[in-house]
Amino acid sequence: MNIVHLKKGKEESLKRFHPWVFSGAIHHIQGEPEEGEVVRVLTADGQFIAVGHYQIGSIAVRVLSFVDEPIDEAFWHRRIAVAYDMRRAIGVAGNPLNNTYRLVHGEGDNLPGLVIDVYGSTAVVQAHSVGMHVYRHEVARAVADVMKGVVENIYYKSETTLPFKADLGQENGFILGGSADNVAMENGLKFHVDWLKGQKTGFFVDQRENRALLERYSKDRSVLNMFCYTGGFSFYAMRGGAKLVHSVDSSAKAIDLTNQNVELNFPGDPRHTAYAEDAFKYLDRMGDQYDLIILDPPAFAKHKDALRNALQGYRKLNAKAFEKIKPGGILFTFSCSQVVTKDNFRTAVFTAAAMSGRSVRILHQLTQPADHPVNIYHPEGEYLKGLVLYVE
Repeated sequence: MNIVHLKKGKEESLKRFHPWVFSGAIHHIQGEPEEGEVVRVLTADGQFIAVGHYQIGSIAVRVLSFVDEPIDEAFWHRRIAVAYDMRRAIGVAGNPLNNTYRLVHGEGDNLPGLVIDVYGSTAVVQAHSVGMHVYRHEVARAVADVMKGVVENIYYKSETTLPFKADLGQENGFILGGSADNVAMENGLKFHVDWLKGQKTGFFVDQRENRALLERYSKDRSVLNMFCYTGGFSFYAMRGGAKLVHSVDSSAKAIDLTNQNVELNFPGDPRHTAYAEDAFKYLDRMGDQYDLIILDPPAFAKHKDALRNALQGYRKLNAKAFEKIKPGGILFTFSCSQVVTKDNFRTAVFTAAAMSGRSVRILHQLTQPADHPVNIYHPEGEYLKGLVLYVE
C-alpha cells in the first residue's frame, strides 16, 4: 500500500479526528498511488495516524479510518450496518409511513465522499470522490446484505458529482435490480422520485422535517412555494389545510413532477397551480396575495469565490419576499450552500428585512434532519440553514 508522509506538526487536525488531509500538509508520498486508491497516512516521525482514499486536489486524502485496519468487504459491511442501525434508532427507517431517508451522509457517517438515499425498495448511491466510485460495487454489496428484505434495487447516480478532471466516463445505472416503480412515501405522503435525471438523488430528503413544520403553519393560508423542484413543500401545505398553493420553478420538467406529486396525494384538487417561470421574474410581477412563502433556492455558492455574489442573491431574494408578503405572513427561507455560514445567511436575511422596513421576528432556526448527521469533528458538514420568520 502507498504511504503518505506528513510534514512535521501537520497531524494535529487528524489527532482531532478531522477526516481530511490537505495537500499542503504532505511532505512526500511513498509510491505512486492512483486517484481513488487506499493509502496509509503517517506522521513525520513514522507513526500511523489514518487510512483513506487518495485524490488529486487540495483535499489529498479523505480519511476512512483512524484505526490501522484493512478497507475490505468487512469494513464496508460494518460501516453500512452502523449507519442503518442509527436510522432505525431515530425512527426514520422501519417506519410504515416513511420509507424515504438518507442512509449514508458522507463525513457524517465516517464515509467521506459517499451519499446513499433510500426510496422504498431502491437505494440511490452517489459518489462525490473517485475513491467511492472505485469502491461502488463493494458499497452496493454491503447495502444489499445489510438491508436484505428492505432494499431490492441499487441505482448508481454519480455522472454529475464526480470530479470531471478524473475522466472516469461514468454512466448512471442500476448496479442491482432495476425497478420502474419510482413512488416513495414521506410522512404518509407519496411522491415520484426522478433518480434517473433529477437533481441530487432524485428528491431533497433533507427538508423532510422542515416540510412537516410548514404543514403546521399552512391552515387557511395562501402559500407560495418558490424553487419548488418536485413540490415537496406544496403537498405538505395542502395537507395542512392551505386555501391555495402556487408552485414556481424555472424547470418545466420539475413543474410536471410537482403536478404529478400533487395529483398522487390530492387528485383533482383545485387549490394548486404550478408555474414554470424564473423566480425573480415571478416575484417581481406577483401581487400581495400570499401570507406564507417558501424560499428554498439551489446553492447560490458552491465555492468560496462565489460567496459575495451568493450573499447578494440571498439579500435580493428575501427583500422581494419581505416587500410582497401580507402582514402577519410567515416566511420559510433557506440556504443549502456549504460555504455560506449560518452567520452569513442570517446577516443577508436581516439586511433584507431592514431594507423592507417591516417588523420581523424569528420563530424557528432550522437545519438538516438527523439522518443527515454532522460529524462533531467535521463542522463543515452542517450545510443546510433555515429561518422561519413572522412578518408584521
